[in-house]
Amino acid sequence: MTAFSYHIHPEVFADHPDYRRGVVVFHGLDNTVAQPEVSQQLRDSEIALRQQILGNPADYPQIAAWRDAYRQFGAKPSEHRSSIEALSRRVLKPDSLPDINTLVDIANLLSLRYVLPAGVHPITAHSLSVKLRKADDLDRFLAEPGKEPEPIPSEEIVLAAGSRVLTRRWTWRQAADTRTLPETRCVFFDIDGLRPSTDADVKAAIADLTHLVSRYCGGECLGYAILDAGKPSLNINLE
Repeated sequence: MTAFSYHIHPEVFADHPDYRRGVVVFHGLDNTVAQPEVSQQLRDSEIALRQQILGNPADYPQIAAWRDAYRQFGAKPSEHRSSIEALSRRVLKPDSLPDINTLVDIANLLSLRYVLPAGVHPITAHSLSVKLRKADDLDRFLAEPGKEPEPIPSEEIVLAAGSRVLTRRWTWRQAADTRTLPETRCVFFDIDGLRPSTDADVKAAIADLTHLVSRYCGGECLGYAILDAGKPSLNINLE
């Protein structure tokens, strides 16, 4: 039986004790069909965000929390923005996010709906054991297809499978070889909460996520957890 494991290193919680990450695992998905209803919900989330954030998004509490967290591990938030800030700034231009595929669109609409980072990764034979931790000298990140993987500065928070970095700067950018494609059938979603986001916000986003994926991509939710300092690991059988 194939197992998927996910662990957040204690050093992340040492610096950010109130942090929590929702992790949700699905398999048997159909991500090949465009879903106009998901596209419409994405547009609706954009409209709602424009009504919610009226000033500088950097000052909005849920976004400001990520800017502070980035500064703590040495990133400049004006140069490397968390995914929720990057999405928000694009929507507030105003601009519409592109329809990529149903699973990615669901992650984006949830991110805007709850004003928190949300992302989706394929689960493959090369990503069965995943850790959120600080980078080390062996880590490498594939920024663009066909290019050489690049080293990562130490102390940066990364999501990694072994020395292969799936996401740099916590919630900033996914690697080129970990994108969710139409043929993707097995994935995990990350949903992140830093105060003032609460456990209730993350739980609501997870409930919304499981409903949306079930309705528009089918498949099965194999399990989920909200990982925090008291429960930093998740293990799920994929078969």
